[in-house]
Amino acid sequence: MHKWSQLMSLASLLAVTAAATAQETVKIGVIEPLTGSVAYNGLASVNGAKLAVAQRNAAGGVLGRKVELVIEDGQCRPANSVNAAEKLLQRDKVVALQGAFCSSATAAVMPVAEKYKVPFVSGVSSKADLTEKGMQYFFRSAETDRLMSKTFSKILANKLQLKKVAYIGVNDDWGRGGVEDFSKDLESLGVKTVMKEYFDHGVTDFYTLLTKLRASKADGVFVAAETQDGSILVKQFKEFGINSKIFGVGSWATSDFIGLTGDASEGIYAAVPYASSLTNERNKAFVEQYSKAYKEKPGKYGAAGYNAMNIMLDAVARAGKAEPEAIRNALRKTDYAAPNGRYRFTEKGEAYGFDVVLVQINQREPQVVAQSATEKP
Repeated sequence: MHKWSQLMSLASLLAVTAAATAQETVKIGVIEPLTGSVAYNGLASVNGAKLAVAQRNAAGGVLGRKVELVIEDGQCRPANSVNAAEKLLQRDKVVALQGAFCSSATAAVMPVAEKYKVPFVSGVSSKADLTEKGMQYFFRSAETDRLMSKTFSKILANKLQLKKVAYIGVNDDWGRGGVEDFSKDLESLGVKTVMKEYFDHGVTDFYTLLTKLRASKADGVFVAAETQDGSILVKQFKEFGINSKIFGVGSWATSDFIGLTGDASEGIYAAVPYASSLTNERNKAFVEQYSKAYKEKPGKYGAAGYNAMNIMLDAVARAGKAEPEAIRNALRKTDYAAPNGRYRFTEKGEAYGFDVVLVQINQREPQVVAQSATEKP
């Protein structure tokens, strides 16, 4: 009888352990700027990731388990983002990382992911050399500034009839990279550079910069800026009475930017990896689902978070187990059908195959001017 009781106790213990294992979640860490001047965009990326997880969990999760996002505020600052990564990996035991938005923050997190041998996917960071650092656990599902410049510089030069261009960028790796890439390609087309200026995140007074811009007599102005900084700059640009044509990279085609900038956004051109106005059926479904969840259409950052998370979740499913090394290996076999094309990775972890678009803001909607699928580098 005593032996039978022991067997029953062991059976009960195994049943409880099995139930606990079945209920255990797959934890994925997300590092985005949730406060500061880039918070609009970081929150949009988080929203996209949350939507991807909600859809996956509604369909049964991955590996028979629910997915749990553990989200940290990296503030787009390298030190904060590294601290966030350490917390997620040591305290929360996440099996993968997504983030960290700004290229400088992502560059700082990459060695941390490498040290812990945990896969790290960035859906936003676009500084070209991030995938040239030899990291084995880093993957980027974002466009690079170099790619956008090569794809659209000639179209912009011809369409806007550019002769003299001034360049304005946020003073970080991304802003400087965008200015250098576009100025180099436009100069090769015979477009003269008349000014290069940089500003810090969170600036609210662009008076001095705009005075220099007016004096430059540029017929075109390239801007690399995100939602909050960019909306303030463009509104002051219009208030200053400068009539130069504006084009650039960043959050120009998002609902947040257009809402904050208002009529001053009219006519702006933007080179972006995603626009809600793409007409394919997959994107129509995504726009409907995102709009239902968040009461606004998705922009490039909502799509970026959504795509990066789906790429990660597909890899977990392919891996057959929620273990970092297996997920990393599965990421290399990515073939993900997104709202904006198809994503695959090179040996260096650089995404290709997806579409990029040039849009113009017309009646507060991003209208597609040109569209191109990215080729394997």
